[in-house]
Amino acid sequence: MAGKLLSLLPPLLLAAVGLAGLLLLCVPTQDVREPPSLKYGIVLDAGSSHTSMFVYKWPADKENDTGIVGQHSSCDVQGGGISSYADDPSGAGQSLVECLEQALGDVPKDRHASTPVYLGATAGMRLLNLTNPEATARVLEAVTQTLTQYPFDFRGARILSGQDEGVFGWVTANYLLENFIKYGWVGRWIRPRKGTLGAMDLGGASTQITFETTRPSEDPDSEVHLRLYGQHYRVYTHSFLCYGRDQVLKRLLASALQGYSTQVLLRDVYQSPCTMDQRPHDFNSSAIVSLSGTSSPALCRDLVSGLFNFSFCPFSQCSFNGVFQPPVTGSFIAFSAFYYTVDFLRTVMELPVGTLQQLEAATEIVCNQTWAELQARVPRQEARLADYCAGAMFIQQLLSRGYRFDEHSYRGVVFQKKAADTAVGWALGYMLNLTNMIPADLPRLRKGTHFSFWVALLLLFAILLLAALVLLLRQVRSTKSPGAL
Repeated sequence: MAGKLLSLLPPLLLAAVGLAGLLLLCVPTQDVREPPSLKYGIVLDAGSSHTSMFVYKWPADKENDTGIVGQHSSCDVQGGGISSYADDPSGAGQSLVECLEQALGDVPKDRHASTPVYLGATAGMRLLNLTNPEATARVLEAVTQTLTQYPFDFRGARILSGQDEGVFGWVTANYLLENFIKYGWVGRWIRPRKGTLGAMDLGGASTQITFETTRPSEDPDSEVHLRLYGQHYRVYTHSFLCYGRDQVLKRLLASALQGYSTQVLLRDVYQSPCTMDQRPHDFNSSAIVSLSGTSSPALCRDLVSGLFNFSFCPFSQCSFNGVFQPPVTGSFIAFSAFYYTVDFLRTVMELPVGTLQQLEAATEIVCNQTWAELQARVPRQEARLADYCAGAMFIQQLLSRGYRFDEHSYRGVVFQKKAADTAVGWALGYMLNLTNMIPADLPRLRKGTHFSFWVALLLLFAILLLAALVLLLRQVRSTKSPGAL
């Protein structure tokens, strides 16, 4: 029966199917890129209070000379920052081992040798280098010795400048928020037109402000030019050493300002370069003094105001301490300790902080609390609880008086610790920059047919198949009709 049905196919239909096959053989081919393999990179963010490891990945191919980098995994190193190992340099290297062992599993084994590893130390090591360059060198040597024992491609351990820290944090924030480039629904990389946003970072030992500008800076040291995804950016940035949260609290002795009693070792207060100007000529570094706060917002405000010098400005306009700063413009993202402090005010204390006036009022309320009242309200946060009054007062003064945000510009500030489910900080921006120095693999090519030709051929075969079935059914019916031979 099957042979009979096949014999009923018209010769013209068979010829059409053959013609379609010939068309397939004649369709022009082109070089088609196979999906590129992944590359990996590791950045160790050696901050003043702790070290974090980030593993990044990106396609071996590139988009306009900058790799498309995403976070693969992360690990928090146990213990303090590497600068805390000044008296025990080998401990700094040993502290990294647990996270490096994790990295061995996070990165495919066949990619270990080609995976670059970078360690960047920030303000904690910048401060140590001011007081003890020899200890700084020993700490960097110790972490280098540990990192070279692993099968990755170690590219060096270095101390980042404040400018590096600020600019790479800005790059990270704008990359994660897709302000440089994004993958459009049409299946192509496109450049958004919404512009960039500024970045403010408050670390343990320094704070940075960075934003795009259109005019040249009056201070060349505060201007950086970047080229990302084929686009040019003029960026203002400045880092204030000794204006990070931990160093500010040391300078203020913040734990004594909230109805809070404690004992302080004078060595811990005066050993930092940030308190050098306040150090008495003769004091016993081993002495312990008792401190008791007064829950006085006015006293706290006066002490914090003393951190900023507005008495001179060698430029047309300054932020504070004679540092040039153009007027803040556009939206900003404030992260790290900016986020943690403001988040405490709005979520734990349940206070509005949407305007500068509300931020000031929230700070006043926290600083008016007695220690017993704060403990009763937040029984599980005693470790940092004593810091929130001074921390909030410093942020409020820094934004309103230091950086000169007004009510209008402050409405463009958002306080976030993450963007696109990734922690905001300098490490990703650092990796994005370094991918320009990592050669891209040549894409493997194979002969293939353009997608549009495949669509046309599939439609042609579908039409021919449908025509064949229609003709076949007509032939079958005609053979069953009474008059059929």
